[in-house]
Amino acid sequence: MDIFNVISILGGLAMFLYGMRMMGDGLKESSSGTLKKAMEKLTNTPLKAFFMGLVMTAVIQSSTATIVITSGLVGAGIISLSQSLGIVIGANVGTTVTGQIIRLLDLNASGTSFLQFLKPSTLAPLALIVGIVLIMVMKSSESEKAGQIVIGFGILFSGLMNMTDAVSGLAESGIIEKLFSSLGQNPFIGYMVGAGVAFVLQSSSATIGILQAFSTSGQLTFGSIYAVLVGIYLGDCITTAIVCNIGAKPDAKRVGIVNILYNLGKSAAVLIVVTIIHKMGLLDGIWSSTIDSGGIANTNTIFNLLCAIILFPALKPFEKLSHKIVRDVPVAAGIYDEMLDALNPVFISTPAIAFGRCYDVLMVMYGMARTNIERAFELITKYDEQAADQIVKDEDDIDLMADRVSNYLIQISTRITSSEHVEIMNQYYSDVTEFERLGDHAMNIKEIAEALNKNKDAFSETALAELKVLHQLMDTILDYTQDAFEKRDLAAARHIEPLEEVVDDMISVLNDNHLKRLREGNCGVYPGTKFLDLLSEIERISDICSNVGVATVARAQPEMKHQVHEYVSMLHAGRDEAFNREYQDAHDHYFRLLKE
Repeated sequence: MDIFNVISILGGLAMFLYGMRMMGDGLKESSSGTLKKAMEKLTNTPLKAFFMGLVMTAVIQSSTATIVITSGLVGAGIISLSQSLGIVIGANVGTTVTGQIIRLLDLNASGTSFLQFLKPSTLAPLALIVGIVLIMVMKSSESEKAGQIVIGFGILFSGLMNMTDAVSGLAESGIIEKLFSSLGQNPFIGYMVGAGVAFVLQSSSATIGILQAFSTSGQLTFGSIYAVLVGIYLGDCITTAIVCNIGAKPDAKRVGIVNILYNLGKSAAVLIVVTIIHKMGLLDGIWSSTIDSGGIANTNTIFNLLCAIILFPALKPFEKLSHKIVRDVPVAAGIYDEMLDALNPVFISTPAIAFGRCYDVLMVMYGMARTNIERAFELITKYDEQAADQIVKDEDDIDLMADRVSNYLIQISTRITSSEHVEIMNQYYSDVTEFERLGDHAMNIKEIAEALNKNKDAFSETALAELKVLHQLMDTILDYTQDAFEKRDLAAARHIEPLEEVVDDMISVLNDNHLKRLREGNCGVYPGTKFLDLLSEIERISDICSNVGVATVARAQPEMKHQVHEYVSMLHAGRDEAFNREYQDAHDHYFRLLKE
């Protein structure tokens, strides 16, 4: 053994780990939205939850990711801790799929042409070719995701082949045989080695993949690797538990604890049972037999399946024990605290889910800002100190949520690769700003009402009647804005711009009417200035609604993305018949109300 062997092994390991991560990221990005919805619906029984965890882990190639996502969903209140338990066990079984894929290392040059086609030496370069074609030739977001998955697969097997080539050199020196022979003689050391390597690599699949690469030396036996294999289960789940504890609620932390308890129980059961059976002489036939890549994959799968069946009834005791380990703590009540839970850091590694949580918080922000606008308008006609205080409190929460969403989006931006996700991120950045501004304008209207009350002034009956009509118009625009954002309703989005034009027209007329009242002495100077300030706030609110509506239309029509200004100018220039018709109908309706 020399330095070049070490470099080859480490280089192959680096390629293997990078390929696994690249393939996993691509799978998560392309499927996480669907899997999240499935997790919400298909976890009402432990058996369904088990299969959900198994399938999800098989798809995204990471039990850690599955359990961390599950922990986040528990913390967000989407699924309960009890529902998550089956997913945890299913994830532990699903992670064995990677080993079954890697067993292709056992294929040799003989056999049918189909089997030769499946050899890693053929499959790896072919996957790289297909992947690069998907990314560079197809040039669509879906093909990019598919290309990332396929290239990751190719890099994974290229790394494995590098490792196996280097291992063949070590086999001749006898180092592998001596190393694993000593581990077989002391199962506890083998157990700790497996746990330590899995903890460092943060992946049981990767660690088992390394074992499979070493098996190509022909010097590994069942007796020398079974303890290492069992230790791997524990090492991986410790990392998972640490991640689950980051900024999480008690139930979310308990998901990671249950995973540790399950893997401790699983590894203890395997070690005890194997030791007893070996002492009885029932394993003599396989104990010293050479084990290959497929044998390791099968052993791993059988261990996990049997343990899942045996320990499934222990789910409830595990749950009760997790409650004793992680105690409930008092949590502050309030909408902001709920939103903090929604923006859980564990979702960041899965952008599709993270964007979904941002969307939920943005919807709450919009709802709170709109409610504050309604409260503020009510203060104009009847001032109420308690309602004014509530506006201030909710505005503070809106500002805090805006800061949190913005920071969360910055963290997500480091994980996204597709152009589709970049567009969503940019849109949400814009929405955060717009919804925060809505809250600011509600505060400004509250301050106008507060100033009038403090000065013991009020608007004239005529001014209040005009504001009532303008308020109705603004309510309609806010309804359409909510539908445009919440449902991506294109029809609702297109209704906003004509109404925004009517708002501008009405504000111009109300300005003129108000100046006339001032000249005729029918309105005081102080309330008069506040009336003009209020009209300005309403105009800005309608402008925000217009921005959201136009952005919704642009997102649905990608060709418009860089022509938003031209689109709005075209509408206001009267070159769109549908816009002209709706504008005229709305103008006639609301100005008729103004004259009544």
